[in-house]
Amino acid sequence: MDIEKIKNDFPILQNDIAYLDSGATTQKPRQVIEAIDNFYEKSNANPHRGAYSLSIEATEQYENTRTKIAKFINAKHREEVIFTKNATESLNLIAYSYGLNELKKDDEIVVSIMEHHSNIVPWQKVAKATGSKLNYMYINDNFEIADEEIESKITDKTKIVGITQVSNVLGTINNVKKIIDYAHKKGAIVIVDAAQSIPHMKIDVQELNCDFLVFSGHKMLAPLGIGILYGKKEILNKMSPFLMGGDMIEYVYEQETTYAPLPNKFEAGTQNVEGVIGLGAAIDYIEEIGYENIHKMENEVLEYAREQLSKLGYIDLYLTPNKENHSGVISFNIKGIHPHDVASILDSQNVCVRSGNHCAQPLLRFMGIDSTCRASFYFYNTKEDVDKLVAGLEKAYKMFEKYIVK
Repeated sequence: MDIEKIKNDFPILQNDIAYLDSGATTQKPRQVIEAIDNFYEKSNANPHRGAYSLSIEATEQYENTRTKIAKFINAKHREEVIFTKNATESLNLIAYSYGLNELKKDDEIVVSIMEHHSNIVPWQKVAKATGSKLNYMYINDNFEIADEEIESKITDKTKIVGITQVSNVLGTINNVKKIIDYAHKKGAIVIVDAAQSIPHMKIDVQELNCDFLVFSGHKMLAPLGIGILYGKKEILNKMSPFLMGGDMIEYVYEQETTYAPLPNKFEAGTQNVEGVIGLGAAIDYIEEIGYENIHKMENEVLEYAREQLSKLGYIDLYLTPNKENHSGVISFNIKGIHPHDVASILDSQNVCVRSGNHCAQPLLRFMGIDSTCRASFYFYNTKEDVDKLVAGLEKAYKMFEKYIVK
C-alpha cells in the first residue's frame, strides 16, 4: 500500500504532526468526513419518524449501516447490533440491563486488572447492588494473563466475565477465545471489550462465540459519539431496556408500556445518525485497505518503534516481549521525569502522545506506577513518526538530565 496516498486521505495529517494517540481517537479520512457532509446536505431527516421520502431515505441509510456492521463482525442477526454513544455506554447498558437483573448474592464477576475503567466501575456498582463479588485476573511479568490465572479465577460461581481483547495501556492481545471457551464451561457469559482491537484486527463474533462485544467508532476512523453493542439475540430479548423514550416503545398507556422488538428496544430517542453514517463509511475505508494490509503496515512501524525505543537506556518500557501478542500501543516513561512534562516537550516538537493513567488506574497501581506516556499507532503512521518521537524524547531527556536523581 502507498502510505503517502493513505496519509493524503487524512486532512489533519497534512499539518506536519506525528500523531501517536490513535488509542484515544483516530483521525478521520476525507471519505468519512464527506459521507457525513453528504448526509446533512442531501438526506438529513429523523429516521423511523416520518412517512415522507427524506425520512424514509434517512431510515434506509441508518438501517443499511446496521446490516453492514452485522456483516463486518459476522453477527448472525442484524438486530443483534445496537447503536450506542460509545463502548462505555455499551458496557453500562450490559451492566444495568443484564447484570443487575441476573446476578444474586455470592455470584462472581471476573474482569482483568488491565480493564478500562468503563469495564470496572459499572461492575463495582452492580456487585454492591446485588451482593455479588468482583474478582480480578492479574498479569504476569510479561504483562499477560497466564492460563493458570484464567482457570483459577473463573469458577463455578462466576456468572459474568469482562475482558478487553487488547489492553489500552500495554497493547497486550489477550487470548479471549480461551477465556470465552473456559467461561462457558463454567456457565458464565463473556463480554469482550473490542475498542482497542477492532481497529487493528478482524473480529468474527460467531467464531469467538462471545455473548457481548462492544466497541467505539471513533477509535476506528469514525466520528466521535457512536458506539456498538453486539449481543446474542436470545440474551438481548430477555433483557430490559436501559433507557426509555421515543423509538424503543411499542405502545404506551397511562400506567403500562410495551417495548419495541430488537434492536429498537435499546435505542431510545433520536440517535446519532451522522455517527452511524460515518461509521459505515469508516468500515468501507477499512475494508478497502484490508486488515491484512493494516496488520502488515502497523507491524512494520511497531517493530521499528520497539527497536528504537529499546535503545534509549533512560526509558522504561511497559510491553510484552512476545511480539505476536502485542498490538498498537507502547507505554513508557523517561526515568525521573513526569510523563506530563515529557508529553508537553513532545508536543513542542509536533509529536502527539498521551500522558496519564489512561483510564486504567487499577492496572498502573498494580504495576507500581502512577502514570505513563503512551504512543499508540495506526496504519497511517510511518517510521518517520517514530524518528520524531525518538528525537523529542532525546530533547526531553537532555533538558532534565542534570535534575534527574540517578
